Amino acid sequence: MTGPGAPFGVPIVGNDWSAVPAVPARTVSVVVAHYAQQAELDRTLAALARQTHPRQLLEVVVADDGSPTPPTVPPGVRVVRQEDRGFRLAAVRNLGARHATGDVVCFLDADTAPEPEYVARIAALPSAAPDVLAVGRRRHADLRGVPMRTPIERAGPEHALPEPQWLADAYARSGDLLDADARSYRFAIGAVLACSRWLLDDVGGFDETFDAYGGEDWEWAARAWRRGAALAHVPDAIAWHDGPDWAGRDAEERARRKDEETLRLVDAVGGPGLAPSALLSARADVVVVLERSPSVAAALVCVDRMLALLPTARVVVPAGIAGAFAADPRVLAAAPEHRATVTLAHPIVLGDAGAARLLDAVATIGDADVARIALGDAIVVAAPRAAARDRRWGRPTGWRVEREPLADVRRVPEHPDLEAHLGGWSRA
Repeated sequence: MTGPGAPFGVPIVGNDWSAVPAVPARTVSVVVAHYAQQAELDRTLAALARQTHPRQLLEVVVADDGSPTPPTVPPGVRVVRQEDRGFRLAAVRNLGARHATGDVVCFLDADTAPEPEYVARIAALPSAAPDVLAVGRRRHADLRGVPMRTPIERAGPEHALPEPQWLADAYARSGDLLDADARSYRFAIGAVLACSRWLLDDVGGFDETFDAYGGEDWEWAARAWRRGAALAHVPDAIAWHDGPDWAGRDAEERARRKDEETLRLVDAVGGPGLAPSALLSARADVVVVLERSPSVAAALVCVDRMLALLPTARVVVPAGIAGAFAADPRVLAAAPEHRATVTLAHPIVLGDAGAARLLDAVATIGDADVARIALGDAIVVAAPRAAARDRRWGRPTGWRVEREPLADVRRVPEHPDLEAHLGGWSRA
């Protein structure tokens, strides 16, 4: 979705949602993913019936992944179903979202029961700042044998299981994701996510090629980040998962399934934390754009040096010389979606200090509120996520531009002595 501005709320700068003002409650659709968990669903729906969010502004959609017996729900709760073709959590969440009508869409799983303030708290940030993707706090409890009529805010603490420490530590280090970066998608838990309808329509739904347990939430959060979403953890939006965390399950099975999930994510997400050191994955992280070159030889020297520095990058060269690079699949005619852009005004080579500064800029661009870093007069490092947010709002949204000199850089001449470069006895 594009247009002159969001239907509600205000843009934020970078990832800084800390000063977003409170706004009146908006309509919220809770999409509950379900498969053959009637007892757990009953508990979750009972908890949703007790929410403090205004009842007239709340709808509940149960999205059923082809359960052998259709779920039974109370009056006023909608059920949408898809046929059973195996595990299709991504697809069933998308199905529920297509039938949701709220300004904010909140995703829950059938075995994750929210405390009474959950919806009001997790929907507050996306209601005020529609670029925010909010993640609640999923706690764990052994609820076997606990009567459904027991309020979840009492049953959960009384039967609590350990929380995943790695997740709690990550939220603490990042100030509840206020200091999020390009790796922070790993802290977005699909069972407790909420975002504006506006952001969801722009980013698109979950990737339905994820047809096994895990990974679809990380891919979606990473894609949202690349397209200008901000991440926020809402620690007082608590929902209780019936059963242990993934880390509490069989170790061998956990390791096998985690490796399978990671292999899918390498090609779907790539980038920091999921990119091989030298192997290419399907997902581009950095794209180098050489705007012009006086000769094929000058471009070859520049591109060769850039790919030595950034071996998994993709490079876009001027159309007239692209044929000289046809043997290298990293050199493309157009840029794919990516995290960081390095634009070169003309062919250059960098010394050690210049290369280190470029790598630092590439690693951090877009993580805070910096959209572009101009290094000297020939290099610009930019974050496509900043451009994506500006596009959604139809105007600049406050990202900063930094400029600094770069001494350790040399322009490649039109005739650079290609033989010397390839032979290793020339630095230009």
